[in-house]
Order: sequence, then structure tokens, then C-alpha cells
Amino acid sequence: MTTKNSTQRPVTSSRCGPLRGEITVPGDKSMSHRSLILGGLAVGKTTVSGLLEGEDVLCTAEAMRKLGASIERCDDGTWEIHGVGVGGLQEPDTVLDMGNSGTAARLLMGVVASAPFTTFFSGDASLHKRPMRRVAVPLEEMGAQITSRSNARFPLAITGQDLIPIDYHPPVASAQVKSCIMLAALDTPGITTVTESKPTRDHTENMLSHFGVTVDVTQNDDGSRVIAVAGQQEMEGADILVPGDPSSAAFPVVAAAIHDGSDLTITNVGLNPLRDGIFETLSDMGADIQISNVRLQAGEQVGDIRVRGGMLKGVTVPPERAVSMIDEYPVLFVAAAFAHGTTTMRGLEELRVKESDRIAVMAEGLKACGVSLEEVEDGLIIHGRAVPPKGGATVNTELDHRIAMSFLVLGSGSEEPVTVDDGAVMETSFPGFTTLMNRLGAKIGPKGAS
Repeated sequence: MTTKNSTQRPVTSSRCGPLRGEITVPGDKSMSHRSLILGGLAVGKTTVSGLLEGEDVLCTAEAMRKLGASIERCDDGTWEIHGVGVGGLQEPDTVLDMGNSGTAARLLMGVVASAPFTTFFSGDASLHKRPMRRVAVPLEEMGAQITSRSNARFPLAITGQDLIPIDYHPPVASAQVKSCIMLAALDTPGITTVTESKPTRDHTENMLSHFGVTVDVTQNDDGSRVIAVAGQQEMEGADILVPGDPSSAAFPVVAAAIHDGSDLTITNVGLNPLRDGIFETLSDMGADIQISNVRLQAGEQVGDIRVRGGMLKGVTVPPERAVSMIDEYPVLFVAAAFAHGTTTMRGLEELRVKESDRIAVMAEGLKACGVSLEEVEDGLIIHGRAVPPKGGATVNTELDHRIAMSFLVLGSGSEEPVTVDDGAVMETSFPGFTTLMNRLGAKIGPKGAS
């Protein structure tokens, strides 16, 4: 456990009854980052509706401003972007602070790799621990110069160069790595290709197409995908409607699923087929989930989700499904703690290098709350007993927003209240989380509040 400091805001979740109501959740974080970045690189005006106004995304907006884009929030809640065009970036006069966002950091490293100046990157304590070598390697192969701490950790500096196209095969399936290379390719003459062994979320491909960039995607017989981008194409501003984030929707969905009698509807949720693994897995566990009003918005599948509470059962989650729900595993661990029987979740090595080591931190907190489990190198095996976990612990979030929200969901159903050491971190991805959950019937508030 780390030492607490005066800026931390402990938050406690107590057992509540069924959750009921109809809500929307904040905009998709992945799409919000990309909207700001691609809008800033396009020529003309881009208008974004539904942008997630969390700390991570606001860091991206500020970084793109420093690189020359005009980005303003309008009175009606939309965001208006006037881009500089591919190749038109300006040298920032200060360090780009990425806060807690690995997505923004890795994508923007690709953006500036071809710019004719040096860009300095930094972030918070958590981001400084995260390895950036996975994107530094292909960028250096393309010709960028990167100066950094060991393992390409932040803070670091990138001196842009005239890049050369590459054919890259990432050793780890990662949408961030793929997207970084694709963004670097925009101002690189020739065709750059990325071959991914397993399909990862394709928001970058979809949004580039929406901005007028031709992206060729083919699938090999072995299931791998080849994404090809021809450099120096013109990008034109476009209107974007960002749907609700499925990663954020997962928290109230699980909270409703573990409370018998719950009846919750979440409207306008992104249902990208490469992002819907959490809903498929919860359905496998016996959750009553219905999806309706499915439609397309700016090339992305969107719909409404209704979940009704009841008994969950343990399952073995196919390891190959991890790539479609990697960010949702912390709250899935919570669902497994309330299920009847054993839930086995493997193939999750990527969780070791997120905002925290999410396998280790979740395992420690779940054990403190009385959950029986086995931690293995690539996942967790959780033995649910079909009765609420004991709870009663204070959990160290390690500055990780998804850890905080997951344990507040657990506290909503455990025998004793659960406290997270710092609720402020939730603003990273889900502003207003406690207010929204309480409106549905949860009991979440500052530690010690009556």
C-alpha cells in the first residue's frame, strides 16, 4: 500500500438495492482522442458532438493546440476544430503533458514523428512507469529520433525526420501501436503497412476513412489483418458524433447484473464488434442483456443496452476474446466474484502494463474483500460462491480509474462497504460516475459521509 497524501479523496460504496433507470454514459474515450487528433490534422472545420470531457481527453486537446490546431468548446457542448493539415504542425513552446493517458501518448508520438522539430513529452507518475518501447521501435525504424529513459519511458523527446514507409508486424496485438504507425504514415511518402496477428479495435481505420483517407484493410487466411496507408493524402474536416463508451457502460452494466431486480437501459453505446467482448462474456455468464436500436454513426455501430439483474455463473473466458475487452477485465473480475462457480480469465498479459498492473492490483483488492482467487501470470481464476463478498476493505487504486470504479461496483453489492483511496482518478474517463450511479440507486460518497 502506498502512503496517502492530502490530495487524495477517499470514496466509499455501500450495499444498495436494485439499480433502475435509463442513462447515457460519457463519450467513447478512444474515439474522443482520435477525433481531436485527426480533426487537428485535417484541413477545414471539424465539429465533434458527444466528446468525452475527461482529464485524459482534455490533455489531448491541449496538446493539439500546442501543435497549432484551433480547438474550442462551444456553448452547446460541441467542440469545433480547425486543423493545420497533414505536415502543418507547429513546434510546441512547452512540454506536451499527457496526464494519465497511454493512448494519447502513443498516438501523438506517431503524429509528431515526421514533424521538423523536437517535441518533449511528459505525464503523471503512472504514465512515467509505462513502457513506450512498443511504439518507439517502429518509429525509429521509420527514421524518427527518440531520446528517453530506459525502455523508452517518459519523459522523452522525439525529433521528427523525413520518414520512410515500413511493413511492421507488432509483436503484441495493440490498437495503440497500430494507430501510432498509421498516424506517422500520414506524412510519409509511400505505403506503410501494419500486419496484426489478431484484429484490434479499428477506430483509427474507421475515422481516417471518415476524414477522406483511403485505408486498405485485407485479411489473410490465418486470420491476421493487413492495414495499408498511403502517405500524404489530403484530410478534410468532418462532423463526428461520439457514442457512449462501452468501457464506461461496463461499470453500470455489471452493477445492475449483480443485483437481483435491477432493470437498467443505457442508450447510444458504441458497439464496435472489436469492443463488445464484455457484453458477450456477461451473456455467457447468464446476464440478461438485450441490445436494440442498432445503427451506424460515422462508420461505427451504435445501439442501446438493457440489462436486468440475476444470478451469474462462472465461465472460462476464451483467451482470444481478451483483445476485444482488455479494458473491461477489472470490472469483469468483480462480476466473477459474485458468480456461482469458477471463472477463468487468461491471456491478459497486457493488463500488467496498463495504468497499473491491473492483475496484481485487482487481485490484492479482491483478496482484501474476501474473494477467493488464484493469480497467474496472464490472468486471474476467481472462485465465486454465489453469495456477496465480505468487502470491508480500503483499496489502493494506484492512480488507476478503472480500478477505482470496479471496487465501487463491488462495494454496491458486498456485505460491508468498500472504500477506494482516491476517487478523483475517475475523472480521467468517467466524469460524474458517482452522481450517475447514485441516481440509479447506488450508495457512493466521500468516506465518512452519513
